[in-house]
Amino acid sequence: MKKICTFFVIFILFISSFLILIKDEDYTVFKIQQDNKKYNINMKRNILSLMMAYSGYIVDIESCDDKVYLQMESGTKILYDDKKNKTMQEKINNPDLQDMMEESYNLNYINEIPNGDPGRIRHYQLLKEVYGNTKKEIEINLKNLRFANRYYAFNNKNNAYESLNKAINGIMSICKVDNRIYKYIYPVSGTFNYRVISGTSRLSPHSFGIAIDLASDKSDYWKWASKEAGQKRLKAYPQDVVKIFEDNNFIWGGKWEHFDILHFEYRPEFIYKAKYFDDEIDSSQPWYKGANIKDKRTKLYIELIDNKIK
Repeated sequence: MKKICTFFVIFILFISSFLILIKDEDYTVFKIQQDNKKYNINMKRNILSLMMAYSGYIVDIESCDDKVYLQMESGTKILYDDKKNKTMQEKINNPDLQDMMEESYNLNYINEIPNGDPGRIRHYQLLKEVYGNTKKEIEINLKNLRFANRYYAFNNKNNAYESLNKAINGIMSICKVDNRIYKYIYPVSGTFNYRVISGTSRLSPHSFGIAIDLASDKSDYWKWASKEAGQKRLKAYPQDVVKIFEDNNFIWGGKWEHFDILHFEYRPEFIYKAKYFDDEIDSSQPWYKGANIKDKRTKLYIELIDNKIK
């Protein structure tokens, strides 16, 4: 009798362990499926934001062997995700499009130096395709913008020059109401300047003529100032200026952990993503929920993405 009871206990323990194992495996499969679904939604959102930002330059999508490419007008194909695990420095040095779009830009008002650097990762192949592959090509694409009796060169491709012109006009309008803002704007520190970022071999966004540095302060840059000094400068910075630039598809270096408070950079892909989508994903809703599907161009891109990426 004792042997039978012992056997029965062992049998029950075995069955229980087996059921737990099955349950764990089911949960693991479910978790992988959910992660894959979220990845797919994020990818589609990122690609829609990129296609909206570089309309006419990104013309198609190719999906094969678990890899997705964006096809440029030139015929060049740019890989979306190389599926490699990278440190932040590796992402900065050799990013794919997924690395670049991984951090979401925040359009809300901030009064503290944030964590993260959305937009500080740049995909140089994409920028070269749009704004010019060499210094000479970029210089051909530049157009001079007049501001306070001086001229500043900015790239005329992809509506960059037009967007800067609108931003400057908007800022001058608010300066007429509050002339204290002017000291944050002028003298402008620079626009186009073909150079590498100090201490690196990477081209500055100024090299492409898509960035503007406004009036400089010693507390503007993370390499010049302590976080406390940067925070003080950040709190004093006129938010109307930030909003006008963001409304015209510029991101602000004041919203970077490695702060660059005088710096505004034309990066419409981040503004589109921030306007359309938040970081919460509800897989029961269409992946494009939040996008303006009444806009014909947006609707066409959504249809293309759904046809090419399953």
